[in-house]
Amino acid sequence: MITEFLRDQAFAIAWLALMAAGWFGWSQEDPRPKDRALLGAGSVLGFLLSCAFGILVWRNWGTASALEGQYWVFGVIVVAEAVVIGAGCIVLARRGQTRWYGWWIGLCVSLHFLPLAWVFGDWSYLALTAVQLTGLLAMRPALARSDFATSRWACAWIAATFLVYAIVSAAVFLARYGYPF
Repeated sequence: MITEFLRDQAFAIAWLALMAAGWFGWSQEDPRPKDRALLGAGSVLGFLLSCAFGILVWRNWGTASALEGQYWVFGVIVVAEAVVIGAGCIVLARRGQTRWYGWWIGLCVSLHFLPLAWVFGDWSYLALTAVQLTGLLAMRPALARSDFATSRWACAWIAATFLVYAIVSAAVFLARYGYPF
């Protein structure tokens, strides 16, 4: 996240790094054995980055946020995302295609950054969405021909993009603010 709101940027870094850790974990649902160490390292790195910036969020919670006066909009976006994800997973389950959960949820998560770009006034979220969508759409034909869980590639892709985005945002943050206690 690239924003003038210190707390929002620190929170986005902490949250997306934590989500990277979780998505790397999910990608271990059905990984190639040789990928386990790399996926585990990604989870650890995401968790450590999340802790470092989580402390900054806690210490700077009283500062301004782009969400002031519109927390409800953020809530509506998150609820809508959850409903779409749930509905899609029900359809996939009824069709016996649960191996597609990772790809479907990754698609929905990537798309939810479109309205967040507007809410936060941060157009770097559009770049994140474009990168995530491009990867997910590019891998879809190969996933359709495979028989492994789509989480092997889709969740690893979402995790990697979250981690890279968080690291770039952290570098921008540190260049701007240092590490403000």
